[in-house]
Amino acid sequence: MPNANEPILLTEGCHVLHLFLSIEHGQWELLDPRSKIEAKTAMAALVQEIRAEPDTQLLTFSIVTPKADLGFIIVTPDLHVADGFAKRLALSLGPDMLNPEFAYFSVTESHNDTTTEADYAAILEKEQALTPGSKKFEQKLVAFRSQIAKDRMESLKPHLPDWPVICFYPMSKRRTDGQNWYALDFATRKKLMTEHTKAWKIHGGNVQQMITASTGLDDMEWGVTLFAQSTSLIKDMVHEMRYDEVSAKYTDFGACFIGLQLPLDALFQRLGL
Repeated sequence: MPNANEPILLTEGCHVLHLFLSIEHGQWELLDPRSKIEAKTAMAALVQEIRAEPDTQLLTFSIVTPKADLGFIIVTPDLHVADGFAKRLALSLGPDMLNPEFAYFSVTESHNDTTTEADYAAILEKEQALTPGSKKFEQKLVAFRSQIAKDRMESLKPHLPDWPVICFYPMSKRRTDGQNWYALDFATRKKLMTEHTKAWKIHGGNVQQMITASTGLDDMEWGVTLFAQSTSLIKDMVHEMRYDEVSAKYTDFGACFIGLQLPLDALFQRLGL
């Protein structure tokens, strides 16, 4: 039999669970005041335990729309840890208090940048008139490699910010006749993705994204999680990106959830607990 204590790790990166739940307020109101305090204390203790787990992050937030009441994002290396904490969170207020409305499972991955080192070297030579092998040319290549390594590590082990607004939606590339992303040659896909990422690079300082892979793991191929200080920042960036050819012609999107990160006591008050 498999050993439940044996970690299940990725070759690189972390497992990611998005959980969206609703509260059974009828059941909650049947509890006496002391039991309510004990239930909230139990959830708070579990949240602290999860956040104390090595290499693990947990976000808690209110869901703005009636699709759900509250949400959790768990990022952790070990699949057993992710699964165990998810099960415990669903029961953290007691039996029959929380109902699952939507969940999504994915993993962090190293995103292939649309600009390779060879591409960047060509830009240095043709657009910046730098001579290959020159001191300035090599300095810029070293800086480029350092930035690529930094971006790769941030993709595999993202730091989730405490910015108030969270947006999550899953997506897949289309495979229909005439709109089959995977039938395109690499050069075409690279050119389209270069255009697609322009809007992100413009808005990237104000919107942080975590794109996680879910092919073979959940219903769609990627999960997109966006963080910002306001809904306007997310709306403007996503609106702009939906007009490029990658989104307009080759991408399907799933349900979208908007959440608000709050301190746990404020979250309990917002949820009416």
